[in-house]
Amino acid sequence: MSKLDAVRAMREARYAETQARAGGAPAPRRARPAAVVPAAPTPSDAEPADDGRCGHRNMSGRTCTRERGHAAKTHRYS
Repeated sequence: MSKLDAVRAMREARYAETQARAGGAPAPRRARPAAVVPAAPTPSDAEPADDGRCGHRNMSGRTCTRERGHAAKTHRYS
């Protein structure tokens, strides 16, 4: 028996063991939860006043200070 055959046999034995433990039937699928509808934004959640800046936010929460629609590939954060 080659190494590949031994690995295949172990995998099939492990699969058969888990099927026997589960009763031979596949696990039932869980129902998907209902979709959550986002609430309308409140005035405090609204976008800040348009100051002509890009406004892109990075992961740490900093915002880009370049002009809106800048051609530069990178953002400049403050």
